[in-house]
Amino acid sequence: MSSEPVITAPGSTKPAADLTSGDRQPVRVVHRGGDRFDINVRGHVIRTDQPAGDGGEDTGPTPTELFIASLAGCVAFYARRYLDRHNLPTEGLAVDADFQMGSRPARVARIDVHLTIPAGVPAERREALLAVASHCTVHNSLTTAPEISVAFAGDPGHPNENP
Repeated sequence: MSSEPVITAPGSTKPAADLTSGDRQPVRVVHRGGDRFDINVRGHVIRTDQPAGDGGEDTGPTPTELFIASLAGCVAFYARRYLDRHNLPTEGLAVDADFQMGSRPARVARIDVHLTIPAGVPAERREALLAVASHCTVHNSLTTAPEISVAFAGDPGHPNENP
C-alpha cells in the first residue's frame, strides 16, 4: 500500500479532484511560436506541440494526446483511491490508453483504457474497482457531455487583443 500524499491544490489540503468551483482557477493557454502552446494550470505549465512530421517541433504531446492522458490519469487516480480506501496494494497500478481518430468532424472516435492492477488485489474486488475507475470525472464528462462555449475574451464586439 502506498503512503504517498494525495495530489492537492497549492495552499489546500483538499485533493485537486475534490476542489469546488470556487477553488478552481481558469486554465490559460499561451502561444509560444510555431505549433507550441503553454497551458498554465494552477501554477503548473504543460507544453503542447505537434509531431515534427506534422509541422511541429515535437516539444510536447499534442492536445489530443493530452486529452487521452487526462482520461488515463483520472482513471488511475480513482483506481488508486479505491485501492487505498480498501487497504489494498497500490504498487504496480498502471493505466494504458490508446485511441483511434475519426473524421467528419475530426475527433477521437474510440478510446481503449486498460488497468494493470497490483498483485494481491482479490478477484472479488476487481469488478468494483473497474466500476469506480470507469466513473472518474473525465470519463463522466465524456459520457455526459458538458456544455461548451467558445467566444472572444472581453466584450463580444471588441475582442480582448494583446497589445
